[in-house]
Amino acid sequence: MLREENKMTSKTKKLSIGSLGPLLALAILVVVVSILNPNFLTPNNLLNLLRQVSINALIAFGMSFVIITGGIDLSVGSTLALTGALTAGLIANGINPALAMLIGMIAGAILGMINGLLITKGNMAPFIATLATMTIYRGATLVYTDGNPITGIGDSFLFQFVGRGYLFGIPFPIVVMLVAFILLYILLHKTAFGKKTFAVGGNIKAAQIAGVKSDKVQTLIYTISGLMASISGIVLTSRLNSAQPTAGQAFEMDAIAAVVLGGTSLSGGKGRLVGTLIGALIIGTINNGLNLLGVSSFYQQIVKGLVIIVAVLLDRKKK
Repeated sequence: MLREENKMTSKTKKLSIGSLGPLLALAILVVVVSILNPNFLTPNNLLNLLRQVSINALIAFGMSFVIITGGIDLSVGSTLALTGALTAGLIANGINPALAMLIGMIAGAILGMINGLLITKGNMAPFIATLATMTIYRGATLVYTDGNPITGIGDSFLFQFVGRGYLFGIPFPIVVMLVAFILLYILLHKTAFGKKTFAVGGNIKAAQIAGVKSDKVQTLIYTISGLMASISGIVLTSRLNSAQPTAGQAFEMDAIAAVVLGGTSLSGGKGRLVGTLIGALIIGTINNGLNLLGVSSFYQQIVKGLVIIVAVLLDRKKK
């Protein structure tokens, strides 16, 4: 009996240390970067860092749900570009900005749902299905924009506020990120739907036997991923005051890196949204720190690739 209790205590300690891993990594990274460049800890730089992180974090939140089910969504960067261009195009053609943003978000949800249906009804592997739609959505963006940026969005206060406004002194993109985090945290960790998400990722056949409609859960999860990518696209388009047809390229890698660095298992069934937020902060700190140190963007890509490799190796080691 005593031996069993000791085993449980040991497991709890390992779990606690493992859970704190991403936070410790972020703390060490912050200390190292602030020593190398004192400008890192200035309020303006930290707010700028959080504003940049919000774009990646919004996508990563949706990606967390997908990866917890054992899937992957490679189309989020293209979804961001297409929905951002669609929103900008509608506003430029005189559509009310609030209605245009709503249409952009609905479009993002539909694009995500298409991914889910291809995977569940078409029996396609998530990697193949979203790789194909990544190409299709990017191509649709280039067709819609004719390969040129969409400008002349106008001076709508509401649209400009989304990407460049402040609420109680906090940049609004950060507020959007925090609100999305709270809502999705409740959905994932406090509802029956969240339990079904973990069940599908842990063992899909067992979940089906237990009565979970896995197709419905997976389709809804990819819909959430598409919706979050569209919100990120609208925030980015507002911040830039233009829609770039090449926007969002390689954003899926940053989102996947944030999720994995946050402790979510690539094989599904395990994950925490808090970890994803910390993972996005780690990626943002690396980007910001390398920029402050004057490191070339070419080398930054190499560093981020190495970080992803290390995160995946650590994930495998934990198993």
